[in-house]
Amino acid sequence: MTHLFAAPAAGTTSPAIGAGGLVSVTLALLVVLLAIFALAWLARRLRTFGVRTPGALEILASMPLGAKERAVLVKVGDAQILLGVAPGRINTLHVLERPVTLDRPTADADGPARQSFAALLKRSLGK
Repeated sequence: MTHLFAAPAAGTTSPAIGAGGLVSVTLALLVVLLAIFALAWLARRLRTFGVRTPGALEILASMPLGAKERAVLVKVGDAQILLGVAPGRINTLHVLERPVTLDRPTADADGPARQSFAALLKRSLGK
């Protein structure tokens, strides 16, 4: 007896993925990851690219006040302005009459002096 509406017998096993398929998927993933890292590096480089007038506008200090709020000390020409920065708005908190002098690390032959991560970690742990 034959069934009129029966589907033809389907294969019960699926074809095995060979080593070539696994290698091509791995290479495609590596190419995508490499492209993402290359674009991130390029974006970081281009962010600092541009015409800037030295000394015209400079951020001297910044301090977080909350999760998304911070106070920023900005030098504009010879004036210093304390700004309150929050998502979607920037408010002038105070225009300083006398400029604040900040202790800056001295520059040596290798560039600006920076503390290593290990030194910062030891200092934060109180050692």
